[in-house]
Amino acid sequence: MTIDQLFDSFNQLRVLIVGDVMLDAYVWGKVERISPEAPVPVVVAQRREYRLGGAGNVILNIHALGAEPIICSVVGQDTEGQNLVGELTKRQLRTDGILQSPDRITTIKERIIAGSQQVVRVDTETDKVITLEEQAQLIEKAKALLPECHVVLFEDYDKGVLCPNVIKEITDAANLLGIPTVVDPKKRNFLAYQNVTLFKPNLKELKEGLKVEFDVRNEDELKAVVKKLRYELNAKGAFVTLSERGVYIDYLDKQHRSPAHQREIADVSGAGDTVISIAACAVALGVAPATVAELSNLGGGLVCEHVGVVPIDKEILKAEAKKSLG
Repeated sequence: MTIDQLFDSFNQLRVLIVGDVMLDAYVWGKVERISPEAPVPVVVAQRREYRLGGAGNVILNIHALGAEPIICSVVGQDTEGQNLVGELTKRQLRTDGILQSPDRITTIKERIIAGSQQVVRVDTETDKVITLEEQAQLIEKAKALLPECHVVLFEDYDKGVLCPNVIKEITDAANLLGIPTVVDPKKRNFLAYQNVTLFKPNLKELKEGLKVEFDVRNEDELKAVVKKLRYELNAKGAFVTLSERGVYIDYLDKQHRSPAHQREIADVSGAGDTVISIAACAVALGVAPATVAELSNLGGGLVCEHVGVVPIDKEILKAEAKKSLG
């Protein structure tokens, strides 16, 4: 498959994203005085903007690649939940996988910005595991959507939507249908992702999840730890992002190390979301392990050149891929 064919094939994909979707809010204003109540600035709000956060950034990356994202998540039956659904609708993205629960609040991270300076961030959230009833409803939604999808992407932020029962039920259902499962894990459910296709921790998550210490500069030690991870999860593959040391993949019994590309790094926010989005699409298309690693690594580096969380630019990624991968 040529690079052009690969990128054209992304447009045929439908990706089921299961995980913690959030709302990012930005309030821009100006400081006119210091509060008489405490030595803090009074910011007079002038403009407010909502953006998709958490698994929402993966939604935007999948969409930017040309594939169709379908988010399966639980949010609150509140104003923030309505705003989140509104952000999806505004982009003509599907909302039929979203469960709005009266017993849950929607996670919102609100940033107050005066001039170009972030003054404070206020997080309103719960990390309580969703109720058994919510789990059953979420699993039902996911299973109904699965047959029309080409890959499942678990996007875990430890906010309670993903728990062992939800993970197992959806993974088992996907495996029965021959649909690959790709995971962006966090700490709480790290070893709950049994029998998945590709598991993608970063170096810190890998060390904490397996409770191991090793020298990442030592190739043999890295290979042994990643092999242990695959064994613990009974996973077909593990793909570890190593920050400035690039990435390492052990998938379908093939190993490949890809060094980081030299770039002007402006902001690493959201790079992991871009990496997992590209990897999920590549796995869905049956791309070779080395290409999964190289392409994902390339995309993660590209978004680091921008300030803030931005989705990948498909055309720029394609041009870079042609130069790097031929």
